[in-house]
Amino acid sequence: MRLNVIAFALGVWWLQQQAQLPALGWYWLLAPAVFAALALLRPRAVSLPVALRVSRRLALCLLAAVCGFGWAAWRAQERLADELPAAWEGRDIAVVGVVASLPQPYERSMRFDFDVEQVLTPQARVPAHIALSWWSSAHGDAAGELPSLHAGERWRFTVRLRRPHGTLNPNGFDYEAWLLERGVRATGYVREKEEHARIAGLVARPAYLIEYARETLRQRILAALPGAPYAGAGNEYAGVLAALAIGDQRAILSPQWQVFTRTGVNHLMSISGLHVTMISGLIFALVSLLWRRSEWLVLRLPAQKAAAAAGLAAAALYALLAGFEVPAQRTVYMIAVIAFALWSGAVVPASVVLAAALFAVLVIDPWAVNAAGFWLSFGAVALIFYVSTGRIAQPNWTAAWLRVQWAITVGLVPLTIALFQQVSIVSPLANAVAIPVVSLLVVPLTLIGMLLPFDLVLKLAHLIMSWCGVFLGWLSALPAAVWQQHAPPAWAVVAAMAGALWLLLPRGFPARWIGVFGFLPLFLTAPPSLPEGALKITVLDVGQGLAVAAQTSRHALLFDTGPGFGPGYDSGNRIIAPFLRATGVRALDAMVVSHRDNDHSGGAASVLQAMPVAMVFTSVPPDFPAVAGAQHLERCQAGQQWEWDGVRFEMLHPSGADYALPKLKENDRGCVLKIAAPGGTLLLPADIEAKSEREILEQYGTRIASDVLVAPHHGSRTSSTPAFIATVHPHVVVFTVGYRNRFGHPKEEVVQRYAQTGSRIYRSDRDGAVIVDIAAGRPVVRSWRDAYRRYWLEAPDLTSVAAEAD
Repeated sequence: MRLNVIAFALGVWWLQQQAQLPALGWYWLLAPAVFAALALLRPRAVSLPVALRVSRRLALCLLAAVCGFGWAAWRAQERLADELPAAWEGRDIAVVGVVASLPQPYERSMRFDFDVEQVLTPQARVPAHIALSWWSSAHGDAAGELPSLHAGERWRFTVRLRRPHGTLNPNGFDYEAWLLERGVRATGYVREKEEHARIAGLVARPAYLIEYARETLRQRILAALPGAPYAGAGNEYAGVLAALAIGDQRAILSPQWQVFTRTGVNHLMSISGLHVTMISGLIFALVSLLWRRSEWLVLRLPAQKAAAAAGLAAAALYALLAGFEVPAQRTVYMIAVIAFALWSGAVVPASVVLAAALFAVLVIDPWAVNAAGFWLSFGAVALIFYVSTGRIAQPNWTAAWLRVQWAITVGLVPLTIALFQQVSIVSPLANAVAIPVVSLLVVPLTLIGMLLPFDLVLKLAHLIMSWCGVFLGWLSALPAAVWQQHAPPAWAVVAAMAGALWLLLPRGFPARWIGVFGFLPLFLTAPPSLPEGALKITVLDVGQGLAVAAQTSRHALLFDTGPGFGPGYDSGNRIIAPFLRATGVRALDAMVVSHRDNDHSGGAASVLQAMPVAMVFTSVPPDFPAVAGAQHLERCQAGQQWEWDGVRFEMLHPSGADYALPKLKENDRGCVLKIAAPGGTLLLPADIEAKSEREILEQYGTRIASDVLVAPHHGSRTSSTPAFIATVHPHVVVFTVGYRNRFGHPKEEVVQRYAQTGSRIYRSDRDGAVIVDIAAGRPVVRSWRDAYRRYWLEAPDLTSVAAEAD
């Protein structure tokens, strides 16, 4: 059974690696053939020769893998079939449906999932499950204008939708895969100027009742701890309590998440398997104790069976309140298997319990294998079983707990490095304090406090969490709190996992220390270095904005830092820093912040916080918040030049006189950088407009000719004049634009100008990140959407895309 489940999981995983979904006709032909082969091997296995027994086992595993692959493919086809037609993107559609999730308040918006029950607009077709944002007015007090809506309510909205689409970068978060797993087949927003109506209050369906209960409990916590935890004021750990009680992880502030991640306790700050197990165990013990006191109850049902049922019910209820994420799912299924064993009197090995949970998770959610939490959750439990079961000597609880902590700390290092390119060094100490404090004090007090009519218990839980937060903050601030490195090759991860298993063998096993050598490739294998004179350019996909990473043999430069999306959430910490870390860049030799616009400077502060930056070139004042943390700041000015590893960098704009013109547009004061390698040249003109293009042409003439051009101002009508295009005459032009952005960039006439010169056109909304390798000869260009091909990633049809601005 265990091998078959692993084979089933491998089949599911293999389907998620496919560039396109297979036709399932072959599956229905292959499955009967495999069953027929198994029928021929039906005699008792002990009576078969060894070769036939092995063949039968392999055939069973093959069938399980085929079943996993076919099941995942069928589920994917079913889900992808429910789509928004491209023709209805960006158009007003009237719908009726139910608020299907806990509404999430942000700085100026409310976000929620919506189950569409009826489409009122004739001919329109809308997926059954969509994600919406409802923005407050751009004027006035945003906090007072957020809409009043609640989980489970039925509403009539006029919405504008788009098909699932997200930024796509090497080693980046796959937003489209995340939407697919959640069943969200379109995203959009509620039209502010249209009439909306609440049709009904709470719709009495189980899923909506659960979401309503979650919202009610969240309001109970926030009422007891007044302030604005979602914005970083007042009782700042109220959001953490909400996450621990109802799984509302978005309530945790970004700085807190950073502390929890750096100290390795982020797994505790949601409803994890540990918390579900603890609550289930407490209910089991309580019911067992009380049940035994009644002779009448014991005679009708043994106390152990009653306690098992109660423990399972408590685990399921708590997991449902958490949103039923993978760690909670896994724990509930494991408890269900254990409860079944107690009821039936069977002895179930720990590995069978884990295998049953794995099978249940993947049957319900085949896309779980795409989530980091899936691997870490099952990996952690597998390690616990590995070091806790089948051992002759049974240590006391302290030694057992220390052994488990050691196993998880060491055993998850390969996966953590592979998934996040960093691992917490202070994690053992942080978890030694945080696990008992959070699991035994904060979580029980929070759950009890939500049910009591007074606030004292919740305030006590918040106070304890605050003390714990101070300790974790101190650990996080240590210079060596986190080990960061490049993304290791797959073989090094496998070697490290084998080394971890060897290292964690039972005490007394000879030469366990050899396992340490399995970790060496993980840390010592360096990423491929560029030769002298070579240049690698990555135009990152940051939506409507700009961020370009330039790497030479021994140096790295970042030109602009993309947009900021909200408090503590920007391109710097979500896209740029993870990309640089994964590619082996531990420090930047230079960063250019071309001008003050948010779509170019929004991530600068996060990049400065994430890694050392030797020099910042910018046109903004030194007190501008985005660059306030820079150690060395220099004003961009035409004529600045330097050379790294045989690659020449030259600043072409602005001139010193431009800073003395107070009425000059910020766009026209932006930094313009040219990079010249022996094999090709790149021009980065930021958001300059026609005036600055003329000045650059007058000063430099044909010297600005470049092989690769990042189109100025995202392809707006105010830039890319015919004279500028003719002089630069790029072989490749890249438009950095957001999908269906409200400005309508790039403008069609601008795209045609470049096309008429013979330029190859790339655009980030269609191609994702654009990677340019310049070594010898002409530059080699590739798009990440082509390199990272998955069946759920469809190249958008942009032929009819128009601006969505009113």
